Amino acid sequence: MLNAKNLNAKFNLKMIEYRYMNEATNSIIRTRFAPSPTGFLHIGSLRTALYAFLLAKHESGDFLLRIEDTDKKREVEGAEDALKEILTKFGLIWDEFYKQSERLEKYLKAAQKLVEEGHAFYCQCKPKNAKVEGFSNVLRDPCRDKSLKSGAVKLRVPENQTLSYFDFVHKKEISWKSDTVYDATLLKSDGYPTYHLAVAVDDLDMKITHILRGHDWLPSTPIHLLVFEYLGGKAPKIGHLTDILSSETGKKLSKRRDSVFVEQFVNDGYLEEALLNFVLLLGWAPKDNKELFTLDEMVKVFDINGFQEANPRFFMDKLNWMNGQYIRNLPMEDLNSKFQMTNAKFKALDNKKQLEITKLLQERMVKLTDLNTLAKFFWEKPDVDISLFGENYKKHLEVANEVVNNIDEWKLEVLNEKLMERIKSEGFKVGDFFMSLRIAITGMKFTPPINDSIIILGKEETIERLTSVITRSKTTK
Repeated sequence: MLNAKNLNAKFNLKMIEYRYMNEATNSIIRTRFAPSPTGFLHIGSLRTALYAFLLAKHESGDFLLRIEDTDKKREVEGAEDALKEILTKFGLIWDEFYKQSERLEKYLKAAQKLVEEGHAFYCQCKPKNAKVEGFSNVLRDPCRDKSLKSGAVKLRVPENQTLSYFDFVHKKEISWKSDTVYDATLLKSDGYPTYHLAVAVDDLDMKITHILRGHDWLPSTPIHLLVFEYLGGKAPKIGHLTDILSSETGKKLSKRRDSVFVEQFVNDGYLEEALLNFVLLLGWAPKDNKELFTLDEMVKVFDINGFQEANPRFFMDKLNWMNGQYIRNLPMEDLNSKFQMTNAKFKALDNKKQLEITKLLQERMVKLTDLNTLAKFFWEKPDVDISLFGENYKKHLEVANEVVNNIDEWKLEVLNEKLMERIKSEGFKVGDFFMSLRIAITGMKFTPPINDSIIILGKEETIERLTSVITRSKTTK
């Protein structure tokens, strides 16, 4: 029930959102996706890139790609090109491109500025090996009052201050006492920046207006707020995205337990359009109940207030349903082309047969790779396991072979009619007869409609397969 208190609370929340967005729209919206080139793209990173892209493009703003490649020990050769390629496949095209390794001079100057102005200090302590020694719980570095002239550069965190920002994903103010924030390393002794310094320098220099990033960066936010302030710039608006949870364990998706890499989903037969649509709804919801969106439609309807606070679950059944919908909506020629690109043996078939197979499978597929199982028998003779057959299979196959041999007009309706006539006259059970026929032709119990498949396979090939199994059956007890 609404009362004056509830109405007032809702009004205040709306005013906060309005004021926040009004401030944000005083300039062109500029967002960035800033991955490290350390391997395959995580499904959560694809979601971050998508949200950043949509937030910018909905307001006719700019979407930047920034490669954070200053940690050379973790960099994987070819990962940068792979990142560019996968983003391009998904249609997330950037307006500007940057590499942190080409901006080292800027980070050095920023660190020197912070030291000169008393907001940072040099430290010559030996770095700890966290894996061996554990993480330090000391907040104030012992070198902060030594007036050293060289070494790593660390942030001088002030005492007795409140550090806060408004999170536009969670729609609330989040704050910390500075007494709980540690003196973070900004520039390592080798001259390379840490994330804490580089991200602030880059976001200010590139005039980023909105930051979207994973929830695991939330504890580092007070450090970044201080660096933004000390560098003399206004902090961008910040939103921390929810964690994507496994539907099986209820825990955050983990590369050790779950399928998490975008490239693997694509290789497994998921369409880029379907996967993008799926991740859109993992933490964001439209104003209506619509579920299927093209990228252009996403840009049009995207609303910054649609972010959800509850951690979403990654349901494979939902992804499979969505991918199936996209497959069914593809023009048949486009689906056929995708089959050609993913299966060399399918591509080797004549074009007429390809299209017939594609038409037969389109309504029955979940993933593109289903072609390899559902249709394999079209280009590869099956090794039929006799133990799969039920009773009377020999008689079933002999009758089927006779019917097929005597068909002059090779059409589906003729085959259907002739087979049903013999099934009725022989007193066969319809289901048992067609299961025997299915196994003999395909080697499997579950396939596309068997009579349709036989027509595509052709009369000669069908007779050859039936004859082969019948011959084997005569030597089988």
